[in-house]
Amino acid sequence: MGRDLADMGFSTIAVHGGVSLDPSTGAIGPHIATSTNFAAAYGSIGFSAEATVADEVPFAYAREGHPNAAQLEQKLALLDGAEAAVVFATGIAAISGLMTQVLSPGDHLLVSDVSYAGTAEFTRGLLAGMGIEVSVADMSDLDDVRAALRPNTRLIHAETPCNPVLKLVDIRALARVAHDHGAELCVDGTFATPAVTRPLLLGADYVVHSLTKYMGGHGDALGGAVLGRAEPMDRLRREVGVHLGGTLSAFNCWLILRGLETLPIRMAAYARGATQVARFLEDHPKVRSVRYPGLPSHPQYALAQRQMSGPSGMIAFTVADHERFGDGLKDQLRIFHFAASLGLSRSLILEARTEDLRRTTFKLDEAHLRRYREWAGDGFYRLSIGLEDPDDLCADLERALSAS
Repeated sequence: MGRDLADMGFSTIAVHGGVSLDPSTGAIGPHIATSTNFAAAYGSIGFSAEATVADEVPFAYAREGHPNAAQLEQKLALLDGAEAAVVFATGIAAISGLMTQVLSPGDHLLVSDVSYAGTAEFTRGLLAGMGIEVSVADMSDLDDVRAALRPNTRLIHAETPCNPVLKLVDIRALARVAHDHGAELCVDGTFATPAVTRPLLLGADYVVHSLTKYMGGHGDALGGAVLGRAEPMDRLRREVGVHLGGTLSAFNCWLILRGLETLPIRMAAYARGATQVARFLEDHPKVRSVRYPGLPSHPQYALAQRQMSGPSGMIAFTVADHERFGDGLKDQLRIFHFAASLGLSRSLILEARTEDLRRTTFKLDEAHLRRYREWAGDGFYRLSIGLEDPDDLCADLERALSAS
């Protein structure tokens, strides 16, 4: 399926990876294969679901795999420099699926002290309840990581940039720490995408993405993916993928395939717009601090320059009067939507109160709570910059800041 694109540029792979001309119609774009069943030669499939996931029977029942998923997985693998990919119905399905596959009762998971809320709540709730030991570390501090390792540490899970405070992780250095200890490293690359950072090429064992965000790009399709070496991806598909049934629908695969074609130019546009907005905020008298990897003021700017090909489109900032600014948002903003998620064509703003996150999501010990407050204070606002004119976005924020 698809042509040999391994030696071609990222934008070419984004357009052509995983798809080829339809042999019967000549269509240059993929069809949506809505069928749940696929006929096969007599005797080649049977009652077992797991047994039908084989090379000689590419598709038998859509829960085990279907043409649109296969196209998407091939494109994703090419973009991330992976041997293989497995797609799931959502980003958290991909994360929980990988952890369920890799970890057994008695194993230890070391997870970032600051992470996507779904990851934090799953690992410290349901996963811990299954007999997995879970603890946290500041993944930007290798000494803190080493101190948190245990003899039974099986997996380290990090994000870069991390959600929501945009702290970075040195992937290459963290991979060395993990591998020296006999553990594996998984990196959530949702905020960066392979257009900005490719963790597998820096030593990570797995990369996970919420395809719902930048990868799909239009806010109309849920999806997730795990990427890595072929053998563990095959096991992930045969065991967790088949038996937990977190299958990504054919239509959502098709929508995300469509979105990926413009990923390189969208990420460049997000970065241009976000850089202008971040500079505007940094110069504003009512803004106390701005966290954006594209600004020299970011504490890890040197790492961003070394590890990222661009700064992406996410910004975190604090204001002089948090309460007053928040109260006025609904009356002042004309373009930004107050909404969760990120990576869409529309710009979004979301409030992150430290006390709320400490109580409901992160539940950090005092030492890691102090580290979090160094970045977040008592609370901040997270921006996902879209594809609007940056001058209009700055004017929108100016109205809200002037009223605060």
